[in-house]
Amino acid sequence: MMRWRSTALFPLSLLVALILGLLPLPSTVAAFKPFWLALVLCYWLLEDPERVGLGVAFLIGLAADLLHGTLLGEHALRLCMLAFIVLRFRPRLRFFTLWQQALAVLAILLNDRIVVLMVRGFSGEGMPPAAFWIAPLTGMLLWPWLFLALDGLRLRARQRSS
Repeated sequence: MMRWRSTALFPLSLLVALILGLLPLPSTVAAFKPFWLALVLCYWLLEDPERVGLGVAFLIGLAADLLHGTLLGEHALRLCMLAFIVLRFRPRLRFFTLWQQALAVLAILLNDRIVVLMVRGFSGEGMPPAAFWIAPLTGMLLWPWLFLALDGLRLRARQRSS
């Protein structure tokens, strides 16, 4: 039972991120809603790359596409690109302080927004409003707290299993 707790944190955290992404918000606050799935996936890519890779990011993205009702493959493409960038720069990102990591996460989330613009442009949608660019800033501000929370849970689960 103890081993289950340490391995269940990964899928549970992704499930919570998917649920947080589905929660409706009032239109005045909706622009501030971060891409929770990307933030949680970034954490796991940094901390446990043996378990999480491009294939897992693709499958999580497909699940998100089905749950959100978006163009099939949109989230999959976004998360695969995010996973590639994080895995490519993982050795550097691991030695950054939390606030430096937050700036790197901001750059990664801004890249994600550019990918969204490209996908929506190819599908014929118009340009989003200027508030479209606020969510990466929210993700950057949440990153240190999310990282510390998930790290604490992961370490606690590891201590219980040993």
